[in-house]
Order: sequence, then structure tokens, then C-alpha cells
Amino acid sequence: MRSELIIHHIADGREEMVFQTDKLVEAPNWSPDGAFLIVNGDGLIYRLELDDPKTLHPIDTSPIDHCNNDHGISPDGQTLVISDSPGRGTSLIYTLPITGGTPRLVTRNAPSYWHGWSPDGQTLTYTARRNGVFQICTIPVTGGAETILTQGPGHRDGPDYTPDGKWIWFNSDHHGGTPDLWRMRTDGSQLERMTHDAFVNWFPHPSPDGNWVIYIAYPSDTQGHPRDKDVDLKLMPAAGGAPKTIASFNGGQGTMNVPNWAPSGKSFAYVRYNKP
Repeated sequence: MRSELIIHHIADGREEMVFQTDKLVEAPNWSPDGAFLIVNGDGLIYRLELDDPKTLHPIDTSPIDHCNNDHGISPDGQTLVISDSPGRGTSLIYTLPITGGTPRLVTRNAPSYWHGWSPDGQTLTYTARRNGVFQICTIPVTGGAETILTQGPGHRDGPDYTPDGKWIWFNSDHHGGTPDLWRMRTDGSQLERMTHDAFVNWFPHPSPDGNWVIYIAYPSDTQGHPRDKDVDLKLMPAAGGAPKTIASFNGGQGTMNVPNWAPSGKSFAYVRYNKP
């Protein structure tokens, strides 16, 4: 399967394919200075310089070498957060310098899959299976006790902060239908449903300028968030309102699991897949 790394420009819908490879790469993060993207592949983390996007440069995360597609960059651009899954249900969260170095364990509670970093740099949010149910959690970036923000049955995933730090967006099917997008205050209060349709909606990402949310919409019969599916990429006003489809392609898992906006809020990066 061929991976194509795309930059989409909001204003005119223009798309640039900045990198392609026959290996599986996933989940681009855009650096706060706009200079490079971070992706994962083959259990490793790579840096792609946007001024010369010809080569993936590995970032040293040793001894960690089973990195999944839940990774990101701190607001100050100095620290990388990764999730490592040596086996099913074993994912743990680590931090390390953005240039590479020895990973530091954030939480021993497994499985935990990182998804968002608070704008003040102090808190991480992630999805985690606790007592058999996937919930949304937060924890200080330095480690310590986690806070479980959601309760009850269902599957919750993909939490990401708004740029003002007041809300966490995520997807959930706890209401008994196909997964919709929701937002809540960072203490878990004031839960609001933001989409109301039959699509399987996943991985919402608020834009840095606070205007938009992008997300992946699967067909209504989709179970979970698989790869190699025909999906729509949708854009909706951050305050709520009708979403619009801005791209359709083969993708899903790996397309944009984690924060992927350019710091300007005018563009974002994603991965699509093509069979050879």
C-alpha cells in the first residue's frame, strides 16, 4: 500500500502531495514553527523537513521501537510525546526531547493512547481502556495521578484541546448510535454533542485559530476506525453547524489520528493510501 502525505489548504481546497512512499506511514503532526512534520512507520518516529521533503529522518526513541500512530509535539516545540505498543492492549505514553533521546514514562496505566496536549503545555489528554471501557483521561505531563473525565459504557476516542484550552473535543458512541463528535469542558463538565448524522465520525481536530474542526467520516456500517476504507474528510465550524466534505479518498486509521494543523490554521496535513 502506497502512503501519500498531503497538505490541504483551507482557503481554496488546493492540495499538495509533499511525500510518497511504498512503506506505511501515518498520522502527521505539524511543528509549531511550521518547519517540519512528524510521522510514524515501522514502529519508529520520523521527521520530514518541509523545505526539502525527500527523506524521512528517524528520531531516536530507543529503546522504544513499537511506536503507534498516537504521537505529537508540545506547544513550545521542545518535546515529543509518543505511544508505544509492543503488544495488543499494552500502549503506554512517553515523552522525550524533540531531537530524540531516552523516553520518560508518563503513566504506567495501560492501554493509554495519547491524543492531545493542553495549550499551556501542562496537561496531556488521551484515550484509555479502564475497567473494560475506553474513556477520556488527562494527566500532568510530568506524570502522576490520571483523571478519568468520562463515565459509562461506549467507546470514546481522539481527544484534542481547543486553542483557548477551554474544551476537549472527542468522538463517542456512548449515546447508542454511530460515533458522533462531542466536546466537554476540560474538567469533564458541560458535555455537548456536535454532530448528528449516520456517519461514523472520528478524530476531531480544532484549528489553531479557533475557527474550524476537521475530522474523518466513515460510512455508517463501519466498525471501529479501520485503515483502507473510503472515507470523507469533513470541515465544520468550531462553534457547531453543518459540516462540509472537503476531500474523499482511501484512508481511515493513520490518516490523521493526532493534531495535524499548520500553526497558521490555514492548512493541515493528512495521509491517504493507494493500493499498488
